[in-house]
Amino acid sequence: EMEAKYTRKMQALRDEMDLRRKTEIHELEERKNTQISELMGNHEEAFGAIKNYYNDITAKNLALINLLKEQVEDLKKKEAVLEKEKAEVLLQNKGLTEPLQEAQELVAELQKKLVHYYRDKEALMSSKAHLKITQKELKDLQWEHEVLEQRFSKVQEERDELYQKFTRAINEVQQKTGFKNLLLERKLKGLLDLLEKKEVELSEVLAASNLDPSALSLVTNKLEDVLQSKNATIQDLQFQLARVCKAHNDMLKTFEAKLTAFGIPLDNLGFQPLSFPFPGQ
Repeated sequence: EMEAKYTRKMQALRDEMDLRRKTEIHELEERKNTQISELMGNHEEAFGAIKNYYNDITAKNLALINLLKEQVEDLKKKEAVLEKEKAEVLLQNKGLTEPLQEAQELVAELQKKLVHYYRDKEALMSSKAHLKITQKELKDLQWEHEVLEQRFSKVQEERDELYQKFTRAINEVQQKTGFKNLLLERKLKGLLDLLEKKEVELSEVLAASNLDPSALSLVTNKLEDVLQSKNATIQDLQFQLARVCKAHNDMLKTFEAKLTAFGIPLDNLGFQPLSFPFPGQ
């Protein structure tokens, strides 16, 4: 009877403990499911925030890439214009009658422009290579970039305006001084040719006339007077040529001083202004 009694008590205690264990397990599963639901909700919210953040970055990067593509297209158009200008200048050089030195200097100026263009093109390719690195810093630098862009546009407009004025002035002065120098040189050459021709004619006349020494001396003195007059004319023409060259060079120095005062480097002009050498140099 005692064994049966304690067997029943043991069975009752076992049933009670099983029921308590099942209850605790059920509570643990409910807490576990609640925590899983909360974690999933937090993860979905964080994933949505990260997704929106990277979507914004992707959109901004695409906009930047489109902007760079437009800049590349603009540079290609500029390249085509420069190539066209180069072809036109080369075609014009074939029909020019000016000295060969001026034509070579003009070609050198165009080549300098091409060198600057290729240098800008290489800089653009380098900028594209660094694009992936600068994408992370783009968001913080947008405001500063806009301010610098406005300042750059203003400075570029001032530089272009000054460059156009300088180019027009250089072209006008070079045309005037070049034409005047050409006329003076041709006039001087004509006088020298005429002098040589007259000397030859005089020698022939003297040889054919068989003049006496006194008449020959008189003719020689007159010839020396004529030669002195022609030499004075030549010196006067050389002085005029030197004065024109000095005025042209002084004008170049004035424009270079103005560019320096505005803070514009001379290398940005894209060409080297011609300086006329003084006679005898």
